[in-house]
Amino acid sequence: MSAASVIAAAAFVVAAAAVVIAVLAYRKLGAIVRAQEVLLGGEGKQDMVEFAVTLQGRVDDLHRAFDELAAALARVDRRVDGSLSRTSLIRYDAYEDTGGHQSASVALLDSARSGVVLTAIQGRDYARVYVKQLDRGRTSIALSPEEQQAVERAMAQGSEATL
Repeated sequence: MSAASVIAAAAFVVAAAAVVIAVLAYRKLGAIVRAQEVLLGGEGKQDMVEFAVTLQGRVDDLHRAFDELAAALARVDRRVDGSLSRTSLIRYDAYEDTGGHQSASVALLDSARSGVVLTAIQGRDYARVYVKQLDRGRTSIALSPEEQQAVERAMAQGSEATL
């Protein structure tokens, strides 16, 4: 065998290997293109960079929407905290000669212990109604033990409102 024959045979082997590598690369490229079409929606009008930019825009929109929802939720929380959401009713006998727990104290409070305590004292031939305002648990008029119990029970219930 001559040197030219050996070089020709080696060139043929290298060329065949190059063709095999090219066919494998073409198949792999086809698989990548099909996967890209699935990812991009098969439109074929976008490339990966355009798709990434569009996707980033959508993510930014979601972040803005989330921030708006968080702000709205904070406003709702402030409104709920300021509402009369904690209530309690205490019934009792104000006088020894009366029965049936006809007197009552009702606490109507928000989460900051602000609100009112209504008390109705029932006697045999009269009824008296008292209203005391609370501001963060403080009142200018002393609370009776029953009124204090109504306030404590209302605050212990958390956000549950029961009468």
